[in-house]
Amino acid sequence: MTSNPIISFKAITKTFPGVKALENISYDVLEGEVHALIGENGAGKSTLLNILHGIYNEYEGEVWISGQKAAFKNAQDAIEAGISKVHQEVSLIADLTVGQNVALGHEPKNGPFIDFKTLHAKVDVILKRLRCKFKSTDLVSTLSTGEMQMLSIAKALFHESRIISFDEPTAALTENETRALFEIIRELKANGITVIFISHRLDELFQISDRITVLRDGKYVGTYHTAEITRQKLIQSMVGRDVAAFAERKKLGLRTNEVVLEVKNLSRTGVFENVSFHLNKGEILGFSGLVGSKRTDVVRAVFGADPKTSGDIYVKGKKVKIHTPKQGLKHGIGLIPENRKTQGFIHNLTNAENMGLASLKKFSRLGFINRKRKVESCRHFTKELQLNPKDPYYMTYNLSGGNQQKVVLGKWLTTDVDVLIFDEPTKGVDVGAKAEIYRLMEDLLEAGKSIIMVSSELPEVIGMSDRVMVMHEGKVIKELNRQELDEETILHYAMGGMEQKS
Repeated sequence: MTSNPIISFKAITKTFPGVKALENISYDVLEGEVHALIGENGAGKSTLLNILHGIYNEYEGEVWISGQKAAFKNAQDAIEAGISKVHQEVSLIADLTVGQNVALGHEPKNGPFIDFKTLHAKVDVILKRLRCKFKSTDLVSTLSTGEMQMLSIAKALFHESRIISFDEPTAALTENETRALFEIIRELKANGITVIFISHRLDELFQISDRITVLRDGKYVGTYHTAEITRQKLIQSMVGRDVAAFAERKKLGLRTNEVVLEVKNLSRTGVFENVSFHLNKGEILGFSGLVGSKRTDVVRAVFGADPKTSGDIYVKGKKVKIHTPKQGLKHGIGLIPENRKTQGFIHNLTNAENMGLASLKKFSRLGFINRKRKVESCRHFTKELQLNPKDPYYMTYNLSGGNQQKVVLGKWLTTDVDVLIFDEPTKGVDVGAKAEIYRLMEDLLEAGKSIIMVSSELPEVIGMSDRVMVMHEGKVIKELNRQELDEETILHYAMGGMEQKS
């Protein structure tokens, strides 16, 4: 690794209407290093990358590339200068071949026609270098998520990029695909390519990065050598406070003997079968299992968002019919879905409108909506949830992931439901927002609510649950009490393990 800066950010400031996204950011990225960029949601990471990649061209300050001031008018200018981005959500044209996607807009020509032979040969060389099992002539529609990610890297190499940024590249990858990706990144580094890496998964940063830059609230906090900083110090610098054991219950003993929800032999043909459990007032009941264990399918059926084939649901001892979300809501059940962007809020509505969505009756009189009451309610929960920015008229889709999650939470808190189902409550959410969501969950228990939590993060399941239902391939394999919870035990059952011998 050389010590020459390939990128220098000099006093970068970027303002959107009413929000200063970046303020006076200055630091260097060295040539041939893997440089991680981290911070809470809304810290300004993506905004800074968008400036580097020419997506935002109006800002204060300067970006220097290899000792020359850059002035990119658009993303194409940045690509031509050798700067590429591998996106978290890969957007490809499924009906075209791998080679056509890689070379799109830069196809080699033979006279006026595209020279497909040269195109596919050139892309195949790159795919071989990346150890991909697919070929340039294969259709994109046949690839897995991990393979599509490799295709994005192939695209960057096709453009002979010197700088490649990865924005949450492992979010949708399996463990094996992640391992393969890290091998590729190490190889890119060995070939002198500079890598910028954004991830919420701190363990990954310690595996893959040379140095880590931390942003907080749009400001530069510091750049650290990965080998010289601890996980704890990194978290402190990200959030400006110590959140050591952030998935940890502060208020235990809120669980009562009153059963608020009971599910008996719930089945959906071909998906899950004979799922039975009960939820006590004031407890967090965790649902754990590997991908494909059908935890989400079960809780969505309980809420009425997905159909069930058979089985009974009892709310406070009374058998109820729940076939639609409206019926679920009527019986005091709310669902905070995993995919908040498509299922949690409406794209073109403000925070106040999104928060009031599930409680329109509450704000209606004689068929008219009382907007003032809706905005007041939004202000109350904005304060309660520490939503940022605190503006009821702010468009929800412009918020960071953690703040969008808070709006969805606010929507259900407005309804006064008794049972809240959290599906992956902190997915894609940074450390600081996690701590706030955990605090909120405990406040809800204290207020007499009960929570079902589906989570893929074992520290979260172990730290927050009173009991845990472990699922495997559509069946509940084991119920564990709080004192039985540890990663090894949960994984044993989640992988289909039988009763352990004592």
